[in-house]
Amino acid sequence: MKKSALVFATLLLTTLPAHADITIVAQGSITGQDATSGEQLQNGAQAAVDAINAKGGVLGQQLKLLIKDDACDPKQGVAVANELGDGSVFAVIGPTCSGTAIPASKIFNEEGVIMISPSATNPQLTEQGLNTVFRTCGRDDQQGKAIADYILAHNKTANIAIVDDKTAYGHGIAEEVKRGLNKGGITEKMRWSITRGERDYASLIAKLKENAVSVVFFGGYHTEAGLIVRQMRDAGVTALFIGDDDLTTREFWSITGAAGEGAMMSFNPDPRSLPQATDAVARIRGKGFEPEGLTLYSYAAVQVLADAITQAGAVNVTKAASALHQGKYQTVIGDVAFDAKGDVTDPDYILYVWSKGDYTPVKEK
Repeated sequence: MKKSALVFATLLLTTLPAHADITIVAQGSITGQDATSGEQLQNGAQAAVDAINAKGGVLGQQLKLLIKDDACDPKQGVAVANELGDGSVFAVIGPTCSGTAIPASKIFNEEGVIMISPSATNPQLTEQGLNTVFRTCGRDDQQGKAIADYILAHNKTANIAIVDDKTAYGHGIAEEVKRGLNKGGITEKMRWSITRGERDYASLIAKLKENAVSVVFFGGYHTEAGLIVRQMRDAGVTALFIGDDDLTTREFWSITGAAGEGAMMSFNPDPRSLPQATDAVARIRGKGFEPEGLTLYSYAAVQVLADAITQAGAVNVTKAASALHQGKYQTVIGDVAFDAKGDVTDPDYILYVWSKGDYTPVKEK
């Protein structure tokens, strides 16, 4: 038996001692150009830990939250995962980025660490058959379908450009949008990829003009999306811009300014307005942070983990993972249940539109 397999087997059979802290880790892009999502991860997870500990913790034990930075870099994410597989960590909330979450998930599963990502949407994450891997968000194939369906319903005669940033997240969702459009009878006018970190999009914009593009879908992160939108408008390109769920941060608008008016994106129904989220939203806002984007999805990840341990009756990875697969949990984002793959069983995506620095659901015509 390989050493890692032996460690995994040992961990699965071991229940942490009573009265010890239950250590969980929030892992994500704490630094770098995706630090906004890392900030949402930290604030959501910490708020949930504080609320649970204030009510006595889990099975009489307190949750202890550590923060680990992977900068949304796959190599750094794997290094963090290897560091955390020493038997002292029970679960990881994250990683936030699909490109990091996919390779890290293999290590967490092998080392007997439960992983619940609030934002990694690439389908491959839960198609690996890893029993300890979950996510509280939906998948790119679900999100991509919602975007494609909207375009088919409202912009079927448009010249469409599909653009991505070559990441597992951005490329993955762009391909799902393309698949949905092609299935619905639309062939995109142009397909283009950028490289993360680019700042000048003159060549892309020239191609948009050349192809008389009237709808642009961009799969990728909010920094590049914001720069593309601003440069499009500066160049006189009025095409409708549609992005993905990484645009659910006011940092997108801080990049675009008024140029972001009318830009659209996909996201789950905003949980901030749910009655069960009222207390959490108030507490997070009370600390000066707006719980947008993945904040409450991170909060919910901690909630389902704590409830699964309680349901299992022991701080035991095997029992808690089994409870996660079988149970239904009340959270700040609504009732959450997972299928055999670790995906939520009732995902939903809608379209939002940016206006005057905020985003609201698109009103169907």
